Amino acid sequence: MNDDDTSPARRDFLRKSLTLIPVVTLASAGLSTRTFAQTPASDAQPATQPAAASTYVPTFLTPQEWTFLTAACDRLIPADHVGPGAVELGVVEFLDRHLQTPYANGAIWYMQGPFVEAAPEFGYQGRLNLRDLLRVGMKAMDAHCKQALGGKVFADLTHTQQEDLLKAAEAGKVELDGVSAKLFFNNLLNEVRNGYFADPSHGGNKNMGAWKMIGYPGMRADYMDWVTVRDRPYPLPPVDLAGRRG
Repeated sequence: MNDDDTSPARRDFLRKSLTLIPVVTLASAGLSTRTFAQTPASDAQPATQPAAASTYVPTFLTPQEWTFLTAACDRLIPADHVGPGAVELGVVEFLDRHLQTPYANGAIWYMQGPFVEAAPEFGYQGRLNLRDLLRVGMKAMDAHCKQALGGKVFADLTHTQQEDLLKAAEAGKVELDGVSAKLFFNNLLNEVRNGYFADPSHGGNKNMGAWKMIGYPGMRADYMDWVTVRDRPYPLPPVDLAGRRG
């Protein structure tokens, strides 16, 4: 990321993500690859795994999936001087919880055929629900890494290699078994953003860190006097659904 607080990449990310704050499961548009952390080309050492922000024990994700998502979240929303990263705010915990919901397993989706490649305006028409789509994609991405990058899985790559691979997936330039790389990337990114800005009760946005970063008041009963204020930050800390103050 740029050292300037007005970094276009960071601000572009936040502007596009603000509409996601109240929701947990709604899909949204893709994000420009400019949002990736910029790692010097000289980065030749394997990426160190970011430390988890809690002692949460996953109940759905396998150890391999947890490791993959920790590495991917750290690249999609890295910590910098502007704000905390996705791993720090518990987004991997959010994903483990969210993938066990009826939404993620397709219980409230229309999952009957025909399964076709449809134009974007018709929405997703595939046979995989969100949970399976991410699982198949993670497994396929690791398999691709092993074949193309000396037997290493995604989490063992350098930050530069991880970012290059995610960018290629976003552009649909990676061939994955069982799932479109672009579809996998877009759904993964959407879920990471949801976890980053969701209410802390869902596992992510620990201590309302994302809300504090953007000055979002959360569930405060009344902040109407500040709705039209543009030249001053909101002076009070956010409040979550449980009534806790940040």
